[in-house]
Amino acid sequence: MIEASTGVWAILAIGMLLGLKHATDADHVVAVATFATEHGNVWRGMWIGASWGLGHTTPLLILGIVILLLKEALLDRYEAVAPVLEFGVGIMLVFLGAQVFYKLRRGSLHTHVHEHQGQAHAHVHATHREGSEPGNGLHEALRPSFRLKSYGVGIVHGLAGSAAVMLVLLPQIEVFWVGLGYLVLFGIGTVASMGVITIILGVPFAVMSQTRRWYQIIAGVAGAASLLFGVALMVEIATGMTLIPF
Repeated sequence: MIEASTGVWAILAIGMLLGLKHATDADHVVAVATFATEHGNVWRGMWIGASWGLGHTTPLLILGIVILLLKEALLDRYEAVAPVLEFGVGIMLVFLGAQVFYKLRRGSLHTHVHEHQGQAHAHVHATHREGSEPGNGLHEALRPSFRLKSYGVGIVHGLAGSAAVMLVLLPQIEVFWVGLGYLVLFGIGTVASMGVITIILGVPFAVMSQTRRWYQIIAGVAGAASLLFGVALMVEIATGMTLIPF
């Protein structure tokens, strides 16, 4: 067992590092990329990623606390159903990808025209929803904004089997509060990492937002990636084949 007197800081550091790394999993990035198509503002995308991270952390925090109390008994049961939950992630990715193409086909992208230093500028956006505001200023973009859809997708990812790597350590932690700190830091790392990732993903959409054609192309790439990854993930789980090498 891991003793709190010698391994507290190591456990907490591992929690933070695993959280930072876990957000970069391919299925996570692909899912959030579909959300980035809905906004032409780089900084506003940060709240999409943060909401996803909060959703991802919620079920893991609850499950992790129960594992800290029951040890291996619950962990074994969770690992048994993890493939089913991972299959659900594949279904969700297919849905998110299809939704991108549905919006493109329906023509839900629209143009905002505004003046800046006496010159007219056009920006392409998806239909506003989830409380997203039309303002593109830095002040408006940095204002905290909870994204319910991103939070829900994060919950689905949090329940899936790819998170099991951080749960395996929990039965070895003797002190409950150390384990709780490990879970919290994992969540903080996940939220921070995904927030940064979403900002990066939002750059091409922000750059292309002034040209409807290129915006549609890059949104289509994100949608196709989500569709293909979702199908590949489901095939892998159903057949045992390895289609995704990363």
